[in-house]
Amino acid sequence: MKKISILVLSLFIASAMPAHAQFGKLLGKVTGGGKSAGKKTGSFATVWESEFDNRASRLAVCVNGGEYVLGTDDNSATVLDSNGKMIWSGDFKKITTNKTNTSEFQYVIQKGIGKGGYLFLFDRRSLGTDRVAVLDIATGKELWNSELYQDLIPKGTAAQEGDDQGELETVKYITELDAFLISQRNSVIMVKANTGEKIWETNRFKGGVGKYIYDAKRNEIIMVNFKPTGLGALLAGFKNQLVKINATNGEILWDATFFGIVEKELVTRRAIIDMWIKGDKLYMYLNGLQVYNINNGQKLWEAVYENDMDGGGGIFASSKDKKYYRTIADPVFTDDAVYIVMLGTRDRTKYIEKHDLESGKLLWASEKITQAFSMPNLYKAGDRVLLQVGGKVQVQEFRMETRSNPMGGTYKERVAYVYWDYKAQKNSVLCLDDASGKTVWRSERFDKRITDLIIDENKTVFVGDGDEFYSYDISSGKQQFDVKHNDAGVGRAADVIDFGDKVVVLSEKGLASYNKKDGSRAFATDKIRGIDDFFELDGNYFLRDQRNSKNIIYGIDMTNGETKGSVQSKGKGGSPRYGSGIDIAENGEYIFAFKGKKVEKIAVNK
Repeated sequence: MKKISILVLSLFIASAMPAHAQFGKLLGKVTGGGKSAGKKTGSFATVWESEFDNRASRLAVCVNGGEYVLGTDDNSATVLDSNGKMIWSGDFKKITTNKTNTSEFQYVIQKGIGKGGYLFLFDRRSLGTDRVAVLDIATGKELWNSELYQDLIPKGTAAQEGDDQGELETVKYITELDAFLISQRNSVIMVKANTGEKIWETNRFKGGVGKYIYDAKRNEIIMVNFKPTGLGALLAGFKNQLVKINATNGEILWDATFFGIVEKELVTRRAIIDMWIKGDKLYMYLNGLQVYNINNGQKLWEAVYENDMDGGGGIFASSKDKKYYRTIADPVFTDDAVYIVMLGTRDRTKYIEKHDLESGKLLWASEKITQAFSMPNLYKAGDRVLLQVGGKVQVQEFRMETRSNPMGGTYKERVAYVYWDYKAQKNSVLCLDDASGKTVWRSERFDKRITDLIIDENKTVFVGDGDEFYSYDISSGKQQFDVKHNDAGVGRAADVIDFGDKVVVLSEKGLASYNKKDGSRAFATDKIRGIDDFFELDGNYFLRDQRNSKNIIYGIDMTNGETKGSVQSKGKGGSPRYGSGIDIAENGEYIFAFKGKKVEKIAVNK
């Protein structure tokens, strides 16, 4: 996900002290705070420890891969450099000329190494005029402020302490233009990010910007709207809009309508819609596929359905505090065709359609697939099409958790979680003939669960269930081997990772690696309990455990399964991807652990 977070600034420097593997053991003995921001085991080395001037109760993140480290609360911020030295600190009320204060929403824009970034502050006032201020992360200087923009934050949705609220409903940052799109009650305004200068305003687009594509070749913006909470209620005559805008002057070049409702994910607030430009066509993925002429906005063709698989409920019985996503596979495009998972309009069965990319003509439809709650992945392998029926789905939820008060006693806090889980259903692999759509073979041996599939050279597919690890010839469906994965002693299989001539099976209690050639086991790790997510960053591999209100990140050597080290944090802030109190540099070389004022930079490979 793009690096857009919430943040504040203030500063104080502690000693920057190097440490090596043995220091990790010392820190591992620390409980309930102490000298370190987090607990470590294994061979991770501490690069430095430092302190913010304030407690990082709102935001604690590394910016631009660790070029800057930021810690914020509602009223102040601290920025450290890559060596843990203080760059600046300050109170928002003193830094901003409009005296922005009690900033419950903070929006961080990371521009890349050497390019700096912005801290966008919102002072939502219950009485009086809302205030906005933008700070330069590199210097702490106020770039601009305004009281012109109101209702940017819906009333009654104040951030919980330490929460990352994800994308804002009413503000979008366009990286390519270094500009903000700000949705107002009756218009959308584009302003320069570094000065606040208004570039243009249009009243022909109503609602929040749900998704946009910047077309650099034409210097145009294509965007869709959605009805945000609060703001949307104020919009008269709201309709689904898909527009193309001249990025220079805001002229609406064409205005079209689209089918479906753009929703936002529960925690991340990501719009549940995708768009792609391919040649002279715009492809919109929302309840199926809608295709438009990019020059005039004319809808060319569509293959759509009424959605019962979204995060808003349906057969997964989501609640207001827990919703399921990534249940339906994204379309698969080739040079001349597109493959789409479709939902039946009456019997609610699912099936695959193949359409001609140019005309939209239906080339074939597969057999109906029943008892399938999720079909998260679709693959094209030579003259075969493979569908994964069942498997992991993403869960986003808020939990009420008990926290200790530094002044004594406890309190309840609403904490956000994003993780992967499984829903009980009938699991299978379905293989179709690409020319006709007819079923060539299927396997339903996945009685407990099914992992994602790994396609190797369009000839072989590797897949696991809870207790077994399989290999199939894609063309014929012939099973090439069946390995008893439960013998590895790492628990039930959860997912598979393609790693050269091996497949690493991510499991509930660790990893097991198998040779693609014959299924022989290369290694099995010591038990690591409670794994709920996996990350790969430029060849660095991590596992995450968020059980029991903990947040532990493990670094894994995928060549032998050894644990490089681990970091546990109960701090606040951090990245929404990696969990509370932890952020990881984009190249995966450094982990940042936070706890109150304390921050620690940890090397993954030293």
